[in-house]
Amino acid sequence: MSKINVFALGGLNEDGKNMYVVEVDSNIYIFDAGLKYPKDRYLGIDYIIPSFDYLKTNKKKIKGIFLSHGHESNIGAISDIVIDIPDIPIYGAKYTIEMLKIQLSYDNVIANNLHEIKFNVPIDFKKETIFPIRVTHSIPDSTLYVLNTTDGSVVYSGDFIFDPTMPLQFSCDIGRLAYVGKQNVLCLMTESMYADKPGFTTPEHRVGGFIRKVLNSEDNRIIMSVLPAHIYRIQEIFDEVSKTNRQVVIMGKLLNDIINRSLDLKYLNINRNKIGDLTNLNDKGVVVLVSDLKEKPYANLERILKDNDKYIKLKSDDTIFITEPMYMGVEKRMVLIMDEFAKRQINVVALDSKEHLLFHPSKEDIMLMIQLMNPKYYFPVKGNYKDQVENANLANKLGIKRENIILKQNGDIVTFLNGKLIENNEKIKTDEILIDGKSQNDIGEVVLKDREMLAEAGIVIVTATLDKKTKEILAGPEILTRGCIYVKDNMDILKEGSDISKDIIIKNTSNNYVDYNNIKQEIRSTLGKYFYETTECRPMIITVIGEI
Repeated sequence: MSKINVFALGGLNEDGKNMYVVEVDSNIYIFDAGLKYPKDRYLGIDYIIPSFDYLKTNKKKIKGIFLSHGHESNIGAISDIVIDIPDIPIYGAKYTIEMLKIQLSYDNVIANNLHEIKFNVPIDFKKETIFPIRVTHSIPDSTLYVLNTTDGSVVYSGDFIFDPTMPLQFSCDIGRLAYVGKQNVLCLMTESMYADKPGFTTPEHRVGGFIRKVLNSEDNRIIMSVLPAHIYRIQEIFDEVSKTNRQVVIMGKLLNDIINRSLDLKYLNINRNKIGDLTNLNDKGVVVLVSDLKEKPYANLERILKDNDKYIKLKSDDTIFITEPMYMGVEKRMVLIMDEFAKRQINVVALDSKEHLLFHPSKEDIMLMIQLMNPKYYFPVKGNYKDQVENANLANKLGIKRENIILKQNGDIVTFLNGKLIENNEKIKTDEILIDGKSQNDIGEVVLKDREMLAEAGIVIVTATLDKKTKEILAGPEILTRGCIYVKDNMDILKEGSDISKDIIIKNTSNNYVDYNNIKQEIRSTLGKYFYETTECRPMIITVIGEI
């Protein structure tokens, strides 16, 4: 008999940043460690990962991080975690580990404890075992994990769909899933992203026919935006290009590394003669593949659009083809990018997100997984809260009692004691780490608020020079502004602001002593109030006082 705690450090009520923890007595098992891309308010932030303070505090209890597949929403936080916990054990199937190695090399991080798992071969941790099963997703070797305990198994589905037509490296071992479902599944954790979409996801995830249509209708150069680790989509592109006389130019070292590694490991089946080089970049009819990784989505398209790309210069007869349907969190950015291309009279083709789906389970996929697993308790994960609710409704429809369906948010602890759900309302602290550029440190909310203030109301800098001996004002105070007011039309405001600052400096100077801290605080408060009253703006105010 055991005490089992299940909770999310990230992934609930959001898209991405997946990290789920199962604590069995004194052993900790972590499923996935991903990132998510920021929305508009996160100015300058490149990506966001879950705070993993809980893992650092309990690192001696951790048996491993078990990666379901090689997408950034599932492995994107590993580099940052390994920097703080270098010897943390990391498990994944062959292709997942290969994708992780590429990510680690680009981040200049060395992981000392990587383990390649084999499907259907249990990983023994004495009291518990982990059993990996292959499932279908857009990347090879996607994995569902079964954590076997003395009170039954906890199953983490990862990302999956059911499609019997997929090739072996993308296939799903339905027989194994059904077998596990007969062995006492205590709790099933299944993703919720498409829980409101009717039917199965297949065949809407396959877009070979649409790619063929674009290739046949456009005679000139086609620039295709791809997600680098969506290997099935890349295979579809090459399958259709192979039926034409076109060449493919793969842009970017990272995308080249991923495709070449996939070819060497035989996860991609491509005629290498179809792959051109930079000399083919401006050939008529060439297909150019561009991608993003750990950047803002569509960043490469934006560079091309702004003529900042080193190699690709837009031509009026180019076609831009976005080969993945719009997904949650990037809608606004995608529309803006497409609009800018349209202004330059560049043809843009994109998949309709209503007709084409990503590789995530729709209603029938989810219900089939529930039926195969036959869990006692059901825990919808991954997706907005409304999606988790839709997922819960599907489970209830199949006969799982409401009291056995778990709806939680990040940090909420679900406790099973001797195989029974215990309501204790316990929580652990969760947070986000904001990563900017190459910094491995959290940018934090304070910096973010400063950026928001600068973006919304600009900055005011007050400068003055004092005599080092007498502390008399020799120059200034002078006021400089950026992004706040149009100086030429508001000289009176600047003059009044200078007078206010001068009075504050004089007020806080006595007996050859200057209270610099008080000056800065008063100028920020008084001048800030004055600017708000006259302009209705709240700029950031910085005071710089020197002595000579």
